[in-house]
Amino acid sequence: MNVGPLEGPDENGVLLPRGFASRIVARSGVPPVEGKPFAWHPAPDGGAAFPTPRGGWVYVSNSEMANGKGGVSALRFAADGKIVDAYSILDKTTFNCAGGATPWRTWLSCEEHPSGLVWECDPLGTQPARAWPALGAFVHEAVAIDLKRGHLYLTEDLPDGRWYRFTPARRASGGRLDLGTGQLEVARIVDESGHVTWHPIRDPSGRTEPTRYQVPDSTVFRGGEGCWFGHERVYFTTKGDWRVWSYDPVRQAVQVLYDGRARMNPVLTGVDNVIGAAAGEVLVAEDDGDMQIVAVNSEGLATPIVQVLNHPHSEVAGPSFTPDGKRLYFSSQRGATGQHEGGVTYEITGPF
Repeated sequence: MNVGPLEGPDENGVLLPRGFASRIVARSGVPPVEGKPFAWHPAPDGGAAFPTPRGGWVYVSNSEMANGKGGVSALRFAADGKIVDAYSILDKTTFNCAGGATPWRTWLSCEEHPSGLVWECDPLGTQPARAWPALGAFVHEAVAIDLKRGHLYLTEDLPDGRWYRFTPARRASGGRLDLGTGQLEVARIVDESGHVTWHPIRDPSGRTEPTRYQVPDSTVFRGGEGCWFGHERVYFTTKGDWRVWSYDPVRQAVQVLYDGRARMNPVLTGVDNVIGAAAGEVLVAEDDGDMQIVAVNSEGLATPIVQVLNHPHSEVAGPSFTPDGKRLYFSSQRGATGQHEGGVTYEITGPF
């Protein structure tokens, strides 16, 4: 990504490279569309953008709230960028943290608690959300799909969490994968070259034993966070050691692309959500860092591209490009107040 150093701040308190601009599109507790009562949710977290007819798009965002007060909301945009609607696509769930977009244009929202499930949501809100228990009940963080090989990869946000792969029993119609049945497996790194073997989980429900303990020699990944598939790789992050990982599904081998703990004055800390950029980098949002989104290239070089100032008790969450790659969305989960009700969702435009 050929961008210059961060400049600013702009009127929204955002540092950006020259040629870029920010816009606040939603605030927690405030209706995003004038004249419509629907208010944007608190604690905005993982998100993704999806195309709509006539050149518009929808940005969906999780709400990481406890005790059945979480869910997913959506902002619908016209082709000119005007917000034309806002609505809920999932409610009464708990700690909806990250998730992942499917190639068939639905959103998988992950619950981050011991019996948490993965919910498939329609960004347009025309179909009811549905849970897929076959993907396991555990402290879910994110999910990424390799449609070519028919696999889903899932992270677990615990200090002794694991990394999982789900293989559906069959493909459904319309290029979809059937998420109702299949095999959940857990990863084990078997050598210094990072080769991975996959071992079946006996009880994906975790009722008899938590999934992370069912294969005793499976590899611990310290606080699994974001997960994204692209450039023929699966990228995921672990916040316990500030690492960005890259997995080659053909070689079935994983390597560390970026290791923040091993660097003096690391640019990227508190790694969290991850997405890809058209130029080949991966973009990593920070939790407990400098409130930045940082681009990491294939050599592990980290370059900040966005920073939010004066939000010391928040985190950056939900980065996603529009389908044409010209706009980037993300949220400051707790905003300047440091409270869940202070969330702010931004749009960045510029020469990405």
